[in-house]
Parts: sequence; structure tokens; C-alpha cells
Amino acid sequence: MKSPITDDPRKKELAQKRHFSLRINLFFFVTFVLFSILIVRLAMLQFVQTKIHKAAENRNGTQTIQIAPIRGNIYDSSKSPLAYTIPMQSLFFRIDPSAQKLDDLIAIADRLKADVFDKYAKPNSKSPTPEEIILAMDIGYDYHKVEIKKPSYYWVPRRIKADLSNDEIAYILEHRDEFKWLDVTEESIRTYELDDDGKTTIATHLVGYTNSFTSPTAKDIYKDSPMVQEYLSSENVGFDGIERMYQDELRGRNGSKTYPVDAVNKIIGRAEVTAPIKGNNLYLTINKDIQKATERMLEDHIRYLRSPSHANDLYMSVGMQAASGFAVAMEVDTGRVVTMANYPDYDANAWTGGMSASTYKEIETFIPNGSIRTAKAKFPNEKENAKHPSSIVFMGSTIKPMSVLIGLKEKFFSGYGKVYYDTGSFSFGKGGNSTITNSGKAAYGDMDAAGAIEHSSNTFMSEKVGIPFWAKYGRENPAVTAKWAEYMAKFGMGIKTGSGLPGELAGSNDFTKNAEKDSYQSAMVYASWGQNEKTTTLQLAQYTATLASRGKRMKPLFLDEIRDYQGQLVRKIEPEVLEDSSAEFAKEDWNTIIHGMKSGAEGIEELPFNVARKTGTSTQSVSGGSVENAVFIAFAPVENPKLAVAVVVPEGGFGRYGASPIAAKIFQAYDAANDGILTKLGGGKRPW
Repeated sequence: MKSPITDDPRKKELAQKRHFSLRINLFFFVTFVLFSILIVRLAMLQFVQTKIHKAAENRNGTQTIQIAPIRGNIYDSSKSPLAYTIPMQSLFFRIDPSAQKLDDLIAIADRLKADVFDKYAKPNSKSPTPEEIILAMDIGYDYHKVEIKKPSYYWVPRRIKADLSNDEIAYILEHRDEFKWLDVTEESIRTYELDDDGKTTIATHLVGYTNSFTSPTAKDIYKDSPMVQEYLSSENVGFDGIERMYQDELRGRNGSKTYPVDAVNKIIGRAEVTAPIKGNNLYLTINKDIQKATERMLEDHIRYLRSPSHANDLYMSVGMQAASGFAVAMEVDTGRVVTMANYPDYDANAWTGGMSASTYKEIETFIPNGSIRTAKAKFPNEKENAKHPSSIVFMGSTIKPMSVLIGLKEKFFSGYGKVYYDTGSFSFGKGGNSTITNSGKAAYGDMDAAGAIEHSSNTFMSEKVGIPFWAKYGRENPAVTAKWAEYMAKFGMGIKTGSGLPGELAGSNDFTKNAEKDSYQSAMVYASWGQNEKTTTLQLAQYTATLASRGKRMKPLFLDEIRDYQGQLVRKIEPEVLEDSSAEFAKEDWNTIIHGMKSGAEGIEELPFNVARKTGTSTQSVSGGSVENAVFIAFAPVENPKLAVAVVVPEGGFGRYGASPIAAKIFQAYDAANDGILTKLGGGKRPW
């Protein structure tokens, strides 16, 4: 029997509508509740938890480590390496504080020492002890203090050991599962080419050296560099010479490693690496063979000057105290410097990894480039040191070709005929109370202007140049100084050479000091024969080249070209004339002074081409008394000048003996390295 409700269609439809309405209401109620919860949650996030989540977001991200680029190489003119960067493999440790236990790390340190470094390290390689390894890991543990503290930072890998051997690398990679958190990464080390003696490097003072950027000296050197923000505390930068002069070219551009890190700066994934761009390569004007020959001759000749057998020579004990020497050779037509040598020398590789205090103490006085600034040999103490001159010496008689040229231009005398009678002495000053003499008080009798240079007459320079110049340009007036300095500057004296080498000095002009001490007349007399201007060896070389070219003062060049690491030409360095005063002096006057450059010079006469030269003996006062420095300038061949040479040997005595033999060897080395070019240009030895 059916229910009356179910039987009634109307009642059945009404019941269905009620059920549907109930479900709809329930649905909307649940939706309302859910939206209410969502709105409340959003409000909590927006107004209550924003700072918390923002901080969490900031704690998770990436850390980027800059990678120093590989430094470019330095080559000589024949493309032989002088300074280069050698890649090396280094061992690094990564901190993972959530997974690392102190006992495990100590065990790794012990095993690295015993199973890897002690067995497979390169010969003579210094390996860290387990204690040093733990300290390098920077995990906050110190064996000696027996304490644990937080590491200084997490994301930067720590270097454990540099310059791994292939066997060390193979063992570590083979057991990588056991040596957790260790990575082998490529780095680089600066290396300088050794000379044949295996103790010194080639062109040490010109090439320069690199040292840590973290030092106060580096910070000062590069404080104004536009690239200083890119420099890394872990890298080395140029401190002197070409390394410093062309730092921006050699350095290259940084790369980077970007690590994903968590809230505590723990590395949580692989790094994304952007490779650095290698620095450019430099090709110098220096010729390796000529440089080595010059360095060898400087050392050999100075040893000879100091030898007991030398005391029996004509000049007796003069030169017995010589302990240093400097030589520069420069091409007349281009300004290219083919050799710049200093003695004593040292091994620039001593700077790699940091020079020891004891090594620095041994070489500190001759680390500077004595060819362009003050340097001297190492002496036992300061008192002894004060008894010896530095590398900056008076020009001595090498100034005389220029003095005569000035006298000819000023019409003080003629370039022809016997214009002076040399008695061997000359008196000047009030009442003639000051007297100067020639070397050895020699009297040369009748002479022309060229003869005054050849015989190196002090009396001629004093009476025919010094006194007339003083009288014409103001007598006891600073105008005399100014006019003389103006002439000197045309030949590079009293001003920098323009080479661009860091730390180059302009020499010194003692004119005013000497004038205040005595008189302007006296100062001018002594200036006329070289006892006024102190010069660098590079200045002397530039001066000599200017005489050879008859007035064109060239910029000294040390660089031929710059190429990128792929060998593509970046820049070619062209010769540059700094000043051309050739037209200011008559052709006949140039002929006169060059004809007079025939001073007696040991080793020069034996060369198969004509050499114009001037010897000098620079007298200088030091705390121990007066010393004589050997100075020598020359260019060859006379008929078509190609190479100018300057040599300075402090306490070397007469330039004829103390410096000339060194210059002769330089000419020989240049001729041999350039297929006999000097012999060919000179056309053989003949009267001139």
C-alpha cells in the first residue's frame, strides 16, 4: 500500500524543493565561511606577518663571488716571454654547517696531510699541517685555543693549498666521496723568466713586479684608478715598471661565481660561472739577448773594477769602490729602448706569494729602478751607505757637446779655426781667486771647438761658454739659471723623459743651490762642464739620441704593441717626437760637435763601425769625501746614427775605463741581434 505523501505528486514536489533549498543555503554558508577565513588570513599576512615573510625572503637568495682574471703576459721584441701567468690548481673547502661535524673535518685534515700532501706534493712544495688546514677551513675551531665559534662567513670557499701536483689532484678526485666539501679550482701564479745564472730575472727593474692589492701601498697607488672597484683582495696588482704602467691592459676583466644560498648563507646548489676575460699581452721593445749581454757585462766589469788586479792599471785604485752600474740603449730614429739594465739585480719571483722580511732586507736599496730614480748597492749600515753615491750623478764631461753647441749658437766663438789656447787652468771670480783645471792639469795648447770636446777641456768650457753665458744673461741674476735650464730642457735635462715609467725622476738642477753657496758666475762655470745637472741614465740616453738626430728629442718607448689573449692586435705603439729643435742650430754647428766626439774610449775603437762618443768623470761629494763616477755616452754609426747608449757606474772612476767597455759590448750585442745593421749602416770603419 503506498504512502499518501508519496502518492501525492504535489507533496512530493514540495519536499524536493525544500531539500534543494537546504542544500543551496548550506553551500552558500560554507562558501561564506571559507571566504571569511581567506580574508582573515590575507589580512594577517598583509598587516601582521609581512615583515616576517619579507625577512625570510631576504635570507634566501644568491651570493656572488668575483673571479680575478688571468693576467696577460709580457714578451720581449723577439716574442720571448719575460713575465707570464702559469695556471695552477688549488684545493678549496666549502662550509656546510648543517652537515659537517668537527670530528669529521679534523679527520679530513689529518688524512689530507698524511695520504695526499706528504705522498704526492711537488718537490720542495710547502704543505700545510692539519692544524693549518683546520684554520684555513675557518670553521671556528682553533687547536691551540680549543674553542669553537661561528665562521666569519659561509658562502665563500676557503683555499686549503695552492699549486697542487697532478698526483694530488688525481687522488682527491678519485676519493671525492670521502673528501666531502673539497673542490679543486684553477688559479694562476705570476712567474718571471730567469737569466742564465738562475738567480736573477731578465730586465727585472723595467718589467717590475706584482704584489697583493690588500697592502697599504697598493691602495695608495690605485686610489684614483677608475677600475679600482673591480680589484679583489685576493689578487696581485702591478707595483712597479711595466707591470704597473700597463696594469689596466694586463689585468683583464673579472668573472664571477653565483651560489644559491639558504637563510643561513649555506650554499645549497651548484654555482653559475661567468668566465673572466684574460688580460692583454704586451710585446716590449727590449731585446732579450741584448738585455742579457748588458746585464752580464755590467756585473763582470764592476767585479773587474773592484778586483785587486785593477789596482795595477793606469788609474790605480780609482773604481775599487764601484758596486753598482746602469745602462740604457735607445734607437735614435724610433726612441725604442732595446736594453735597460741595472746592477745589482735580483729575482723578481721573490715577490710571488709575498717576499720574506730577510730577503727584502738584502735587496731593499736596489729594488728601485736605478736607471730612472735613486738606487744603490747594499752596504753594511747607514753610515757606510752615506759614503757612496746613488744612481743619480752629475753629467760630468758628457755635457760638453751640448755646451759647445750652445756657445756656437750664441756666437761666443766660431766653429772653425783655432779659437782657444788651453794652458791647463783658468781663473775667475773677484780678483781671479777661483781656479779650475783640466783633468790631470793637462794643457792642450791651441784648439778649435771640436778639439775642446775631444780633449774634454774644462778651461775652454769655463772661459768660452760659462763666463760669456753668465755675462749675457744677467750675471748675478736668476735669469741665468732660467736660460740655461731652457737650453738643457731641449735635450731632456732637468725634465722627465716622457717615458711614462712610474716613479721616474727629472734629475736635479743644482744651479741655484750652487749660486747661493758661491755665486751665479761660479755656478755657471761649473755647469758648463757638467758639475751642475744630476741626471738619470735614461735621461742621458735620450740626450745622446737627441745629439745623434741633431735635435729631435724622441719619447723613450718600451712597448711595441698590445695584443689580446687570442693574438689579435689591440694597439701598435708609434714613435713620438717630443720636441724638434734641429732648426734652432746651424748644420755646421751640429757637424762641429759630432766631429769632436772622439774621446779615447776602451773597447770602442775595436768596433767595425765609427762611434761618436764622450766620456765623463762626474765628481761628487759624499760623507766620506769626494768620489768619481764613470759616465759615458755614444751613438753609432756616425754616418747614419741608429743606436744611442748611456752608461753610469757610480765610483767607477774615469768614463773611458769605468763605463766605455760596457757600452762597447752593448753595440756588439745590438749589431749581432740585428743582422749587422750598425756595420752595414756605417759602411765599415773609415776616417771621419
